[in-house]
Amino acid sequence: MARDMTDKDILKMELEQLQKEVSTHRTAISITASELIANIVAQSAEDPLIKGVPEDKNPFKEKGGCIIS
Repeated sequence: MARDMTDKDILKMELEQLQKEVSTHRTAISITASELIANIVAQSAEDPLIKGVPEDKNPFKEKGGCIIS
């Protein structure tokens, strides 16, 4: 695709991309990190990776063993 474009077209595309990036709203990492931590703590009570999955609702538990005689 870039081979078919002139240098002017490539520079125009780069300029458009940079203009999009400049207009993107950014949030400070200190604010984002604290919000992320608060969300993780709030959702941890319902997280199956932390509290586990009840045996009766576990779709991956073994149904039965294999017996070779």
